[in-house]
Amino acid sequence: MTSMYKMSSLSRRKFLVGGATALAVASGLHSINAKALESSARIVIVGSGAAGISIANRLARALKNSKITIVDRKETHYYWPGLTLVATGAWPKSDVLDRNSRFIPGQIDWVKEMVINFDPESKHVETDTGRHIPYDYLVVASGVEYNYRAIEGLDIEAFGQNGLASVYHSPDVAALSWDAIKKYSEQGGEGIFTLPSTPIRCAGAPLKMAFLTIDRLKQNGGFDQANLNFYSATNNLFGLPWFNEFIIDRYKENGMQVGLQTELTAVDIGARKATFKKAGGTSFKQGYDLLHVVPPMRAPSSVRYSDLAWPEDSPMSGWLAVDKDTLQHVKYPNVFGCGDVNGTPRGKTAATVKMSVPIVVENLLAVIGGNQPTAKFNGYTSCPLLTKFGAAMLIEFDYDGKLVPTYPFIDPYKESWLAWVMKEQLLKPTYLQMLKGNV
Repeated sequence: MTSMYKMSSLSRRKFLVGGATALAVASGLHSINAKALESSARIVIVGSGAAGISIANRLARALKNSKITIVDRKETHYYWPGLTLVATGAWPKSDVLDRNSRFIPGQIDWVKEMVINFDPESKHVETDTGRHIPYDYLVVASGVEYNYRAIEGLDIEAFGQNGLASVYHSPDVAALSWDAIKKYSEQGGEGIFTLPSTPIRCAGAPLKMAFLTIDRLKQNGGFDQANLNFYSATNNLFGLPWFNEFIIDRYKENGMQVGLQTELTAVDIGARKATFKKAGGTSFKQGYDLLHVVPPMRAPSSVRYSDLAWPEDSPMSGWLAVDKDTLQHVKYPNVFGCGDVNGTPRGKTAATVKMSVPIVVENLLAVIGGNQPTAKFNGYTSCPLLTKFGAAMLIEFDYDGKLVPTYPFIDPYKESWLAWVMKEQLLKPTYLQMLKGNV
């Protein structure tokens, strides 16, 4: 099913394609275009997601005679930012699937195994086949781990059935979730949306899922029969106060009740009942016809149980311990982190990857050349908040929560069709250029 909002006229197609090209070219002006550095360094990149592949492409051009290795078994590439559109019926699953082989440079050594252990003292990683891969420099870009098991009774195989949905996990689960959401949008009933207490990938995705489900309810006839609830395990829905209030007010305008400091702890799939625990320790059960589950998230176990992780007494315990400005490891100067695995105050989005990849590459090249890293990352993240089909708000901000808009013609405080077009049509072409190391 393709989106009802994709452009049909020739002029609009030209506008979108031209806009995407211009966006990629303009962004490409920020690419590193320095003379290649001679170095025999062995560089290992763990992870073949957006961060790992983007860094590999940039390093392949920036270094001569270095040995660059990517370690990751995954051969299918997911365009994670598109899963909200798959799970709400705007895109087919095929629109978010690609092949890593299309983007990994030929001169890169691709080890199709998974890292199970880091040994930064002896400078090697161990894979699940028992292989030990030595390095001089290491980039950790291994993403997040979805901890669905933390929710008692939850079965990943049940998504798409019995009203169970989740935009996370995979494109397959997102597509199955659309089956559940479509049925709910036609019949209404008890609808519940959740947000866990942990840092999560794309913190705006659960909010978009609620907004777009409300719009589907209005389109498909189930809105008047719907009773909606959004439960957040934190004390807000969005980290910036003005937007947090806007979202809560808009939900309430659509009849959605918002409960804070209320965490999903268990699901009885057969009975369609969810158990929640409130901050004071009390629990309650609630029936549902649709339950959108956002799992707690954490760094992969290979990072969590290694010397590379922040210690237990840290607010970012278990995540990769990098300096938030240089993205260099706080203990091992030959190690850098990029993407969702980083234990930094904000930013587990593709937009964060796009803006931090050049910082990591510049600082890594400095260290290889015997210098100190000087490039600083401001914590940039971006949330194209989809408020309904055909309208969105483009919210861009830094570590301090200060708005840092890169498109002055888009007002972050207003819903607009243009912000929707940015999300649905323009961001993916830019993302693909990012993978190639061009932006």
